Amino acid sequence: MEDLTGDTVTWNILLSGFAGSRFHDHKVMGLFNTMRHSDRDNKPSPVTLAIVIPVCTRSGAVVAKKSMHGYVIKSGMESQTLVGNALVSMYAKSGLVLDASVVFDGIADKDVVSYNAAIAGLAENKLVDDAFRLFYEMIKGPVMPNYATFTNILPLCAALPNAVGDILGKEMHCYVLRRAELEHETVVINALLSFYLRIGRIREAQCLFGRMKFRDLVSWNSFIAGCASNGQWLKALGAFRELVNMKMIRLDSVTVISILPVCVQLFNLQLGKEIHGYVLRRRTLHEDISIGNALINLYAKCCCTESAFSLFLLIPRKDLISWNTMLDAFGVNRLETQFADLLYWMFLDGIKPDAVTILTVVQFCASFSRIKNVKETHGFSLRSSVLLRDSELTLGNALLDAYAKCGNMDYASKLFDNLSGKRNVVTCNSMISGYLSHGSHDEAHIIFEKMSERDLTTWNLMVRGYAQNECPNEALNLFHELQFNGIRPDAMTIMSVLPVCGQMASIHLLRQCHGYIVRACFEDAHLKAALLDVYSKCGSVKSAHKLYKSTPKKDLVVFTAMVGGFAMHGMGEEAIRVFDHMLECGIEPDHVVITAVLSACRHAGLINEGLVIFNSIEQVHHMKPSMEQYACLVDLLGRGGRIKEAFSFLNRMPIAANANIWGSLLGACKTHHDVDMGRVVADHLLKIQTNDIGNYVVLSNLYAADAKWDGVLEMRRLMKTRDLKKPAGCSWIEVGSSKNIFVAGDYSHPDRSIIFSILNHLDKQIKELYKSPDI
Repeated sequence: MEDLTGDTVTWNILLSGFAGSRFHDHKVMGLFNTMRHSDRDNKPSPVTLAIVIPVCTRSGAVVAKKSMHGYVIKSGMESQTLVGNALVSMYAKSGLVLDASVVFDGIADKDVVSYNAAIAGLAENKLVDDAFRLFYEMIKGPVMPNYATFTNILPLCAALPNAVGDILGKEMHCYVLRRAELEHETVVINALLSFYLRIGRIREAQCLFGRMKFRDLVSWNSFIAGCASNGQWLKALGAFRELVNMKMIRLDSVTVISILPVCVQLFNLQLGKEIHGYVLRRRTLHEDISIGNALINLYAKCCCTESAFSLFLLIPRKDLISWNTMLDAFGVNRLETQFADLLYWMFLDGIKPDAVTILTVVQFCASFSRIKNVKETHGFSLRSSVLLRDSELTLGNALLDAYAKCGNMDYASKLFDNLSGKRNVVTCNSMISGYLSHGSHDEAHIIFEKMSERDLTTWNLMVRGYAQNECPNEALNLFHELQFNGIRPDAMTIMSVLPVCGQMASIHLLRQCHGYIVRACFEDAHLKAALLDVYSKCGSVKSAHKLYKSTPKKDLVVFTAMVGGFAMHGMGEEAIRVFDHMLECGIEPDHVVITAVLSACRHAGLINEGLVIFNSIEQVHHMKPSMEQYACLVDLLGRGGRIKEAFSFLNRMPIAANANIWGSLLGACKTHHDVDMGRVVADHLLKIQTNDIGNYVVLSNLYAADAKWDGVLEMRRLMKTRDLKKPAGCSWIEVGSSKNIFVAGDYSHPDRSIIFSILNHLDKQIKELYKSPDI
């Protein structure tokens, strides 16, 4: 390297001072041009070029960069390590990887900076294999990796597929442990910490974080943000509290932005307010727009929309994220007027909506089934080219889903066809969901069969769709098929299959699902409640109660399922005990569980207990009784023979009784042979429900029991005139692994002769046992 004259050193100091700020880039290049064209001895040196080339990198013009490289070649300094490193970095940051590679190969004496610049450039341009090739070349060669090497290479390990990235990252960690000078380098440990958190290795990250001798703010921020991104909210909160209690490190914007989403997830508004107070006391934080947006999101998600809006108004220079966050807050809380006004103000302020804005508007319109507004938003997204730039189809899928939710499957289908060249799994899932919600199983199945790639959501949609539309065999076949394809069911899959077990009354299949839930360690309370409910429906209330007792943290859903199970089996006292236990636990009942316990009283004939519970709805729980609860009480009184009391109660109801209530009272009149009251009740019932054959049959049987044959003939005449026919009864039973279905009047069962023979034999035994020819 040539000796530097005083003049050159002076120029370099001057250039270095201006190069520190991008606002002086033009001045730096002007001084450099003056220097290179000077006739004096102050020609640019390698140090000069190392200062000026990074400034040239910031200019963005490829011509200027090539011109600089040309000057370097003419000056004969291209092979100089200092200059070569700067050129490699310049080309790499500009995406000109091939040029960077040529310059790198031409450096005569490569040092660690040369390798780091090349690796950083390759990593930035996603040339992973080439970056790792250079890294392993460093390890084998004379140049040893330093801390900067690992800050460049470890993020690449995290971006690789799980197994590969995990292995390579751990190899890097082992190498660091063998190098004492790296093992305690905070920058390197921070890079390793970030790597483990990015691949979801929380245990390793926590262990590494705990062993760090010195933690800087980057260490704390990485750990808090990493725990939050992996859903470890309590760990993130614990680390934040520990950092605050140290009082040695001042929080920065990254810390605040990392912890605020944790407050949202834990619904810890109090901590969020404390952080807000801290921000207000720090001017640099208070003026940070990203923190302002995060605080708006905090208040909005914690049901403080007014506070969120007040904060939004206080932000002097709102960016697009501010507007989108506030729009989302109004949308989630279904505040129509505020949403529309804010959108209007946004356009008035000249803010150009992006894909997130349009996505928020689409979801808002769909939630109100505003098909006209969905179409308008669709049109805007096309005119503004936002939909055309939607490479990940987030907006396209949302529009498709919105059309389906608004019931316009024709538009959804047209959009689906328009996306034929770039559909993804989510696109197909949205279309399947739309078809299934409208009962179009065949169309959903066609899309399902044509899908080249399916995720677990696809299978769950199809299984749930068939189960909800009472197609248990199809649902069960798909459930077996997804397992055959090596896909592991999740809690949602099992939740979809459980109703199928109930529909088929298959205790065998139900126990298989229960076993899977235990093996998979699913702890979802709603899943436990659904399992408990289906055990009851399959006749195994004992298994349901055992599951109930083994559930440590019982919520309202679990209590409701157990009360409903006992009610289904006429075990009124047991249902009341569970209900009382729920109240003792401090859980406030809702209409569903109260209806279930009233139903239990009804089936068990517990009139007094039922009256007490019904009266508590208003007096204790401060709710208005629902129609179902009125129906339960009328039926309870009717079954107990207190028909006049039931009729009197029915007439005092603050709301008009529906057909179910009148029907249950008519059934009670038949049971207790009260023909006169039955006729009065029937008159009311037939006025509001003229086409239900069951009502005519009950009244006909009531007349027949009292030998009023004229009434019987009148009922039959009305049934014939109105063309009412009673559908054939149907029942089924599972024996072994096969299901047997029986329909009244059907003689097609292959074992019918044996079945009827056994039935006749049982009939004879019953008659002999009770000595009564009327049985």
